[in-house]
Amino acid sequence: MQALWMVLAAFLFASMGVCVKVASGYFNSAELVCYRGLIGILILWLLARLQRVTLATQYPGIHAWRSLVGVVSLGAWFFAIAHLPLATAMALNYLSSVWIAAFLVGGTLLAWRPSAAAPRPTLQGPLVLTVLAGFAGVVLLLRPSLHQNQSFAGLIGLLSGITAAFAYMQVVTLARMGEPEERTVFYFAMGAAVAGGAALLLTGTSPWPGWPVLWLLPIGILAAAGQLCMTRAYASAKTQRGTLLVANLQYSGIVFSAIYSVLLGDEIPPIGWIGMALIVGSGIVATILRERTAPGAPAEEH
Repeated sequence: MQALWMVLAAFLFASMGVCVKVASGYFNSAELVCYRGLIGILILWLLARLQRVTLATQYPGIHAWRSLVGVVSLGAWFFAIAHLPLATAMALNYLSSVWIAAFLVGGTLLAWRPSAAAPRPTLQGPLVLTVLAGFAGVVLLLRPSLHQNQSFAGLIGLLSGITAAFAYMQVVTLARMGEPEERTVFYFAMGAAVAGGAALLLTGTSPWPGWPVLWLLPIGILAAAGQLCMTRAYASAKTQRGTLLVANLQYSGIVFSAIYSVLLGDEIPPIGWIGMALIVGSGIVATILRERTAPGAPAEEH
């Protein structure tokens, strides 16, 4: 059953991406982040009340840092969705697992200090190959974008994946401190609303579009529903094997996004499909390697 919950979560996140794609024709990224945060605040507040979870926290600083990094990732992802094929933007955001693997490689090297008692650490071959395969997938995926003068949007999409990796590590820290999922997501939504509202002072607001404003509602609802389904998937996984299955099934979101991209008329050349396959494969391997070192890690957020 946990597998079905994760597939449903991936479908909901991909569907949210479609709504963001459509709504970006009427609103800028700052507005989308702000409205997504406001709707999320309402939903998470109601959920916390129903489950009798207090929203007061003893770790406001960590929540603030997690929200800041998460909002940067969210804003970059929304910008990438607006200017790139949906499947491309989704794949770049899901590269976060590969970035975490890259951080592990870099951290191993930086932590080493030359001495006779501490020989140079031996890097895990599969981990290094996973990182290289993921980056090769990025190069193949972005080549069509470079030819279509979308290189800046591609870089912003990469930024969304990098910052998503940092946000994930903060979520892990908060979970280990005993913070409930509802509280963490609530403060993230609050950060999105505040940061998005502050950004509007620089970007300004878009003209009132009329009925297309309704596209804002499913963005917040699908995001909250996807997060709840993902949380239920991890909670239902009682074994390490089950947790690993759930973590890998999140990449079905790229498959759903690819289907949506075809339906939306986005043109993805064969080399782009190969790039996505490399990113999915490297992400799955990176998740397996990460699960071996930190089993039972909590879900990533979108």
